[in-house]
Amino acid sequence: MKKNINLRSMAAQAIEQVVEKGQSLSNVLPLLQQKVSDKDKALLQELCFGVLRTLSQMEWLINKLMSRPMTGKQRTIHYLIMVGFYQLLHTRIPPHAALAETVEGAVAIKRPQLKGLINGVLRQFQRQQETLLAEFASSESRFLHPEWLLTRLRKAYPRQWEAIVEANNQRPPMWLRVNRNHHSRDGWLALLEETGQQGFTHPDYPDAVRLENPAPVHTLPGFEEGWVTVQDASAQGCMTFLEPENGKHILDLCAAPGGKTTHILEVAPDAQVLAVDVDEKRLSRVYDNLKRLGMKAQVKQGDGRFPAQWCGEQQFDRILLDAPCSATGVIRRHPDIKWLRRDRDIAELAQLQAEILDAIWPHLKPGGTLVYATCSVLPEENSQQIAAFLARTPDATLSVTGTPDNPGKQNLPGLEDGDGFYYAKLIKQ
Repeated sequence: MKKNINLRSMAAQAIEQVVEKGQSLSNVLPLLQQKVSDKDKALLQELCFGVLRTLSQMEWLINKLMSRPMTGKQRTIHYLIMVGFYQLLHTRIPPHAALAETVEGAVAIKRPQLKGLINGVLRQFQRQQETLLAEFASSESRFLHPEWLLTRLRKAYPRQWEAIVEANNQRPPMWLRVNRNHHSRDGWLALLEETGQQGFTHPDYPDAVRLENPAPVHTLPGFEEGWVTVQDASAQGCMTFLEPENGKHILDLCAAPGGKTTHILEVAPDAQVLAVDVDEKRLSRVYDNLKRLGMKAQVKQGDGRFPAQWCGEQQFDRILLDAPCSATGVIRRHPDIKWLRRDRDIAELAQLQAEILDAIWPHLKPGGTLVYATCSVLPEENSQQIAAFLARTPDATLSVTGTPDNPGKQNLPGLEDGDGFYYAKLIKQ
């Protein structure tokens, strides 16, 4: 590994890209991880995810300890100081090492004249840490969420919002889906235990296993052979309502990265599956997932609002619409969502969801099932969306999921549960 690589400065630059430039961490981080050793990839990820998870706290501390913010070309130093705070507060890195490496980060980003400033701020934090943290604990920033999102969560979940926020601020559990064509869930669990790892089942989703401790996929029995797939339990719940069957024509719309496409084919290996997504780049991951699991599906790039362009007049027995959404149910997996989303996005997303629902409904056969799903916890994208659709669509009825007054089933993120997720099962009369 090159001597001049400094992980703290790389993390600072990645966080700056997310917060200042609106880049997704899942686009920025892999490019940086290519430049470092395998041992350092995990630490770089921890620093980026950790600072974004606790960004409100880091900003609050900087505002307390610095008389004026770093701007312009010095802005990366602002985020480098945050990386220093995060290490001192939330990691087991010895403080002297965290300080030294963070200060050296100024050299890596060609600001060596600011080493003294970084050192001074971090040492001042160490001296005042107890007092500062006590004050922070009673500030509004302690929830580690932007104000607009807190307002929406409080309104939608007056009794549960704090539990949702708390779950969002945790590290996510690692859920797996056992491929029933290779092993029963319990059979695979026994193989897992032979490797010294522990797994737990889910009461509602028959293929789901939660690892006691997240682990690299290469340590999981048969991962390369397709025995098991990384997929959150709540995402697996889609199959409970879709009920795929062999021989049926099934559309997986907004399919990338392909987790649900492959789950359909595990449940019904002889189904005729068409996987469609608007994002050409992300479709490569659908191909990768199909290949690893040895499965075949038709894969097309296409916009859900204009189905005639990619399926003509074709109708399907089942449609899974995993609609584009705010992703407010998966914040613990993607903490950058808190800082990339804006309040105004919600109405725009709800409009897009409604357009896709209206466009795809004619492509469902009479008697067919459409499962509408999102990884959101916001009613505008979920229960309100489906209530409005049912009101304007006479041949659509709600099945199994919820009531006409409160349509759909809403999962909220939980420490040992799946992510925040919504499903509505609709039948065409």
